[in-house]
Amino acid sequence: MIILVALVFDFLNGFHDAANSVATVVSTRTLSPNLAVAWAAAFNFLAAFGFGVKVATTLGKGVVQPGVVDRWVVLGGLAGAIAWNLATWWLGLPVSSSHALIGGLAGAAVVKGGWSVLIPAGLGKILLFIVVSPFLGLVLGFGMMSLLLRLHQDSLPSVVDRRFRRLQLVSAAFYSLGHGTNDAQKTMGIISILLFSAGYMPTFRVPIWVILTCHAAIAAGTLAGGWRIVKTMGMKITKLRPIGGFSAETAGAITLLGTAFFGIPVSTTHTITGAIMGVGATHRLSAVRWGVARQIVWAWVLTIPISAAIAAGSYLLIRIVVGR
Repeated sequence: MIILVALVFDFLNGFHDAANSVATVVSTRTLSPNLAVAWAAAFNFLAAFGFGVKVATTLGKGVVQPGVVDRWVVLGGLAGAIAWNLATWWLGLPVSSSHALIGGLAGAAVVKGGWSVLIPAGLGKILLFIVVSPFLGLVLGFGMMSLLLRLHQDSLPSVVDRRFRRLQLVSAAFYSLGHGTNDAQKTMGIISILLFSAGYMPTFRVPIWVILTCHAAIAAGTLAGGWRIVKTMGMKITKLRPIGGFSAETAGAITLLGTAFFGIPVSTTHTITGAIMGVGATHRLSAVRWGVARQIVWAWVLTIPISAAIAAGSYLLIRIVVGR
């Protein structure tokens, strides 16, 4: 039952983060909303093949001491992450499902075993990339957009739009591979540490059936689509044309696949938001709606502590209910 709850979180991760994959292609009218989510979901699932499980291993063994994790810690952590995901979806805020899960797991584990159960090196790396991943996305988005604008400065806008509408299909697929590679692996890590702690596996590993199931769940969530956040990502931060959408998606994909290669669980939301801001800033700084950006950043800052607090309360309630 707890594995099913984890898969519900994975589905909601895809649902909540569908905006990351499709907002740019929808706002530039390269694809209709339904085609966009189908395209993104397909590549979310294809990411199961050939990208490894380093992120899953980091989350499963690098956040809290594996010995303290039991089924109730996992269930409490998932409750915290799911609650924050649903609240921010309702508010239309693009926050990190990954950081909600990390905060939830840490909050429940601390209530059970105290602060010493946290692994400083793993958490430090994750906290560092809360800042680094959007900055990388912003710099790469700004650089790519600047380069493409220079290369096409003598081209007609209609020709540029037509060319990059086609290229956006490639960049959206590339980004969705990065999204699936990063985010599905976080649920894989949770399920694998649950199986290990419950004695179903002698050593920590990520079984094939867990890999395929998690990618299927996140793809199904993406297919359902969280349209409230699509509006924020694709239209409220800055106005995007196809060349800008291509630049943002490509910058985000490079960042996500690069960090996945090194096993760093970063936020796909933070990354693509930074990339979109970088693209908008190539026109002028005022092209980015910094008021909206400020609300998003505050939601990022609050994600880990609030999901940890909800998870801590959920864990205590679960222990009272089960009488252990």
